[in-house]
Amino acid sequence: MKLLRRPARTGLPERLDALAAAVEDGQGRLPADLLERVRAVVERAGQRRRLSTDHTVVALAGATGSGKSSIFNAVAGIELARVGVRRPTTGEPLACVWGTQGVAPLPEWLGIPLRHRIPKESVLDSGEDDALDGLVLLDLPDNDSTEQSHRVQVDRLVEMVDLFVWVLDPQKYADAVLHERYLRPLSGHAAVTVIVLNQVDLLASDDLAECVSDLRRLLTEDGMPGVPVIPMSARTGPGMGKFTAPL
Repeated sequence: MKLLRRPARTGLPERLDALAAAVEDGQGRLPADLLERVRAVVERAGQRRRLSTDHTVVALAGATGSGKSSIFNAVAGIELARVGVRRPTTGEPLACVWGTQGVAPLPEWLGIPLRHRIPKESVLDSGEDDALDGLVLLDLPDNDSTEQSHRVQVDRLVEMVDLFVWVLDPQKYADAVLHERYLRPLSGHAAVTVIVLNQVDLLASDDLAECVSDLRRLLTEDGMPGVPVIPMSARTGPGMGKFTAPL
């Protein structure tokens, strides 16, 4: 009996090569705007691979008061980002880098100002290996800011990072701008998206279950039915371990 062999898994370089070949083969056959978008994806992915394959860029995004800066500080273990409740306090992306060897071109490509790049080891200590070595964690401007420049920063980076974490809260998780402007159009990126429902310490257990259920319903309507949803509290700690584990 002849055994069937499992097909070899195709890596990212091969997929990018195949996508580039498809663009060339599609000239004159497929819509020009579609080919241009695909060509831009191939070029951007190629640039990202050349910069550093040893680092993973994770971006925290969310509305004013959602607590993304609190999460950023909690992961870093020190207060690096200003925390605000009533107005946007993050005007430009802030980066904390675990493991700086060879990383310099990456934040430059992302457009992170030098003054907003913080090497974790020089801030906190010790030179010892860290479980998060290779992480580049970004705290993005508030996506609901009245400042146009803040929203432009989010729109620019949303397709450049390796993992996008949307930080929601019990008050604004159903916000139409978030779902209609960001989550729904980016449903094709669901595999690299994580949803954090922060501030769960403000909810009773029954209310939390109802909130998570409703959020999952909205994500399914957005075309993201399988996206991980992590209930947590950056202030009191529950859920932080589950959040940092995949980072």
